[in-house]
Amino acid sequence: MGQFWPPENYHGTFRPRTRHHDRRPWNAGQNVGPKRPLKPRDIWAIRFYLDEHRRLRDRTLFDLAIDSKLRGCDLVKLRIGDIVSGGSIRNRSTVIQQKTGRPVQFEIMTEGRRSPRAWLERRGGSAHDFLFPSRVDYMGHLSTRQYARLVDEWVSTVGLDHREYGTHSLRRTKAALIYKATGNLRAVQILLGHTNIENTVRYLGVDIDDALTLSERTEI
Repeated sequence: MGQFWPPENYHGTFRPRTRHHDRRPWNAGQNVGPKRPLKPRDIWAIRFYLDEHRRLRDRTLFDLAIDSKLRGCDLVKLRIGDIVSGGSIRNRSTVIQQKTGRPVQFEIMTEGRRSPRAWLERRGGSAHDFLFPSRVDYMGHLSTRQYARLVDEWVSTVGLDHREYGTHSLRRTKAALIYKATGNLRAVQILLGHTNIENTVRYLGVDIDDALTLSERTEI
């Protein structure tokens, strides 16, 4: 074996090697567990805040995040044509998920249709344009990082701890409400675009015994 030489910087001076266990973990002091879904009262509080400040883009982003249950990377890449057909807001839409490459369909409810209509009257654009354009790159879309910052702002504004919420909170919100109301894991799996129902169980934080109990209620 060759002789070991201590690492040097560009000036040729000794630079101590950093021990792996001495490094500060990237997630130190952060809540890295599952993000909590919003409650109905939180949803309406955020909507009221956005309406009060006339933030049409953000209201549209928030409403579509709740309805679509899309991951942030898919939400920010929505194009006008994904939600508009024949000059009207679609009742349903289908997009290809970036993570899985599979299509997922979602509904657009009354609130989810009203806010995009108002936003597009201001924004304009064609079917191929991004629904949420970047303010830095004219041809690009809103970044996932900026989306995450907006979610932090929204939840903090209505008195929630931003460390317990994130973009996945919006993705989980409607799914969690549907599961609570129906106990139908398969329906939630389809709506979230999961390829495996075990992923849905983990995502919702459903205990395996609870899942089996629900399954046992279904006679075939």
